[in-house]
Amino acid sequence: MTQLDFKKCFDQYFDPLRNYIYYKCGDNELSTDIVQDVFLKVWEKSIDTSSNSIKSLLYKMAKDSLFDYYRKNKVANKYLERLKLDFSANTPDEILEYKELQEQYEKSLATLGEKQRTVFLMSRMENLTYKEIAERLSISIKAVEKRMSQALKVLKQKVGY
Repeated sequence: MTQLDFKKCFDQYFDPLRNYIYYKCGDNELSTDIVQDVFLKVWEKSIDTSSNSIKSLLYKMAKDSLFDYYRKNKVANKYLERLKLDFSANTPDEILEYKELQEQYEKSLATLGEKQRTVFLMSRMENLTYKEIAERLSISIKAVEKRMSQALKVLKQKVGY
């Protein structure tokens, strides 16, 4: 494996792998860490990144790493992501209110079923149309609409809007 082959593989699969793990766990930091660890293992073990089966191997490794993480952290596992923004122009009350709302949103997102969360995040994070989501997931557009409707209903109830 050459450094160039590894870089091409990394550039091609890092974001899709991170999104895949994010859809599974709902935690952006965790998904980034897991995918970085997967590529570190590929580099350390000098796995041939030019083979035809590298995509399926990467997804399998990422999924297994996520399950390992959950096994090791059953009690401590929470679907929280801390957003680090510059709040210098905001008052302490606004900062606290924002953090509470962000936490409510993340907890609510974590309570969604995997199918609803996947459709919601594909729509909101990747800005995909219902048609594109349906094609990627091999389901009908009606199924996407139903899952999105259910996800929005749950989020509105739990976040309070």
